[in-house]
Amino acid sequence: MRQKELRIALVCYGGVSLAVYMHGVTKELWHLARASRDADAARPGAGGSARVYRRLLDHISDHAGLKLRVLPDILTGASAGGINAIFLAQAVHSGQSLDPLTDLWLENADVDKLTDPDARPLWRFAKVWAQPLASWVLNRPGNAVSESVAPETREEVRTKVSRLIRGRWFEPPFSGSGFSNLLETAFAAMEDAPLEPPLLPAGHPLDLFVTATDFHGHLSLLRLNSPPVVQESEHRMPIAFRAKTPAQEGRGLANTIELVLAARATASFPGAFPPLRLWEIDTLAERTGRSWPERSAFLDRIMPVHTRSDTVDGVSLIDGSVLVNKPFEGAIAALQGRPAQREVDRRFVYVDPRPDRTGSAANPDRQIDREVGFFAAIFGSLSTIPREQPIRDNLESLEAQSREAMRLRLIITRLRPEVEGAVETLFGRTLFFDRPTPKRLQAWRQRAQQAAAVTAGYTFQAYAQAKTAAIVGRLAKLVHENTSKLGLPDAEPIEAALREELSRRGLDSLSAPGGGAHAEAIAFFRAHDIGFRIRRLRLLARRLARDWEADPEIEDDALEQAREAIYAILALYFERENGDGLGEEFAAASEDVLSDPGTVLDMLEEKRLLPQIDDRAEEMLADALQAMPSNLKRRMLLTYLGFPYYDIATLPLLRNQDLTEFDPVKVDRISPEDATAIREGGTQATLRGTEFFNFGAFFSRAYRENDYLWGRLHGAERMIDIVCSTLDETLPRTARDAFKRDAFLAILDEESEAGRCSTMLLEQLRSEVRTRLP
Repeated sequence: MRQKELRIALVCYGGVSLAVYMHGVTKELWHLARASRDADAARPGAGGSARVYRRLLDHISDHAGLKLRVLPDILTGASAGGINAIFLAQAVHSGQSLDPLTDLWLENADVDKLTDPDARPLWRFAKVWAQPLASWVLNRPGNAVSESVAPETREEVRTKVSRLIRGRWFEPPFSGSGFSNLLETAFAAMEDAPLEPPLLPAGHPLDLFVTATDFHGHLSLLRLNSPPVVQESEHRMPIAFRAKTPAQEGRGLANTIELVLAARATASFPGAFPPLRLWEIDTLAERTGRSWPERSAFLDRIMPVHTRSDTVDGVSLIDGSVLVNKPFEGAIAALQGRPAQREVDRRFVYVDPRPDRTGSAANPDRQIDREVGFFAAIFGSLSTIPREQPIRDNLESLEAQSREAMRLRLIITRLRPEVEGAVETLFGRTLFFDRPTPKRLQAWRQRAQQAAAVTAGYTFQAYAQAKTAAIVGRLAKLVHENTSKLGLPDAEPIEAALREELSRRGLDSLSAPGGGAHAEAIAFFRAHDIGFRIRRLRLLARRLARDWEADPEIEDDALEQAREAIYAILALYFERENGDGLGEEFAAASEDVLSDPGTVLDMLEEKRLLPQIDDRAEEMLADALQAMPSNLKRRMLLTYLGFPYYDIATLPLLRNQDLTEFDPVKVDRISPEDATAIREGGTQATLRGTEFFNFGAFFSRAYRENDYLWGRLHGAERMIDIVCSTLDETLPRTARDAFKRDAFLAILDEESEAGRCSTMLLEQLRSEVRTRLP
């Protein structure tokens, strides 16, 4: 059976109280991943919507012959969206339940719960002199509440806003320590809940990236033409976590204290919460009895400039959405160096509760030319405008990358007749060509590489230099990641030192007099050119994919066995692509790379041992070739031996060499505008958290329940759409609608049994589902 991985990089925007809706969406992704894990392991499945997703995956397996695994392995977020990303990452990595986060949002995401005790009016006549001011602000014609809050909820909102106005002034009304306590309590509840196996395969990397803003900032170095280096203030402070998925459940993504710090920092809304100071987290660790032995290493990683200058205690972190509200860059960066065991369909999925903010399309009657009021200007500048800038640049970058991949695929396809003709001419009279052994493969490979280099003529020098530059750049980046004391702004000085070392070793010129590379260049490539190996194997994997090249004469079983063998070989190189396993000795040597780059190069060669890995890889490839039918075996041999010809022609076109998932990246959106199976009208017709400048759900439990349920329902609809879109021929509309209807009703039944949401609301939605999807 054909196997494919649907890998999801989820981007959660900052959206103030619309984070409740986003939590509903992420909960459905969690249920889908649970169902996929259970289907892959043939274990009993969970109930609720997870049971419907399991049926969908089984249906795809039975009727489309595709075993699909869903892997949410890259999660990014900003502000309250960052909270959702952090908790989802913890659940995916550890096998813990996500339900405690639901309780956090529904029970505690209310202004009455978040308000600092010192900011509450002590009695109902407190600041009685402020009552007229509060009444005027909240009841005057055109006031913010009347403009942005539904009539049935205005009194509740006015009461809670009045308490804030009559509380302390000129200080944040919400408690930072109280917020940290709520986050820690939710993580503790996840730890105490029943455990399941992790949602990703053992050893698969999980990346989490959230944004925070360093209010005071720090000086960073910037390279110019003149002067060569200047200092500028940097306020961005991304907080990233990467861990390999454990085989057993219960192991957290990181120390809980670090996750609380990240969640508290990214969601420290300016003016509402005080900035996060490190003493708050230290106090929380002491009060809860949680040890934090990694404290120094963690702080050195996320704020290295402050740790070197011993200013970490003075750092003030505020909401990450101030500078980066839609962290696509973190997700794009996380694509580098990811392993693959089978065919990959990579998706970027972003959650956007309000895709049409101007009202020009969704609300034609809105008066956009009306004068902006005092509170509207303040709240809009803080909560709306910074969080609603378009993501066009990010999406265009992904689209360009995908176009480049498709263009390269076309070039390789058109080169194939000439390349295979050259290989057949080179090996036309070779004995035992249909019976490859490791020794023969090695000899044939070396012969093909030399022939391709000689045939390339004078262009080989340009190819070799481009390849060397890519290798040096990759090595410099790897070394830079292992240096914390040098204080370098980037890897450029390291790259320069490595280039000088190569010059001392006679590698300025790489060509031999008779053509091709000279002996020292070949030795350098064998020791360090891991990119060449990975590109060659990925080309083999692509030629085994039906969507790359259809060949009805080759059976699916043979293709799948060959694909598994290729990805197993790829895994050997993926393990050595990054700095994992290089040890403390290499980290120590990296600190001296500017003065002694030769030692670093030699140590990398000794630690990674790529020639020995090549021997193992060719043993595995020979075994795989022996098991293939003759027509598939010949295709694989022609591709393997012909790869140097392809690489010489296409390497200059590769701008994203570090991407190991080279196939096109597809982008999917989840928003009320895209999920209309139950109710038309998009955001305006479904969500209530948009009221009062996106703060609405923080003032009403009913609003939170409404948005949470719509998040789950919309999430279920879009998850089914995305899963079905991975198929070569999508499911018929009637079949998809049947799965959606079952998922909707399962969600409503689950929430009814849990008693979390209004019975009236659940019955209303259930009636709509049965009407629209009978």
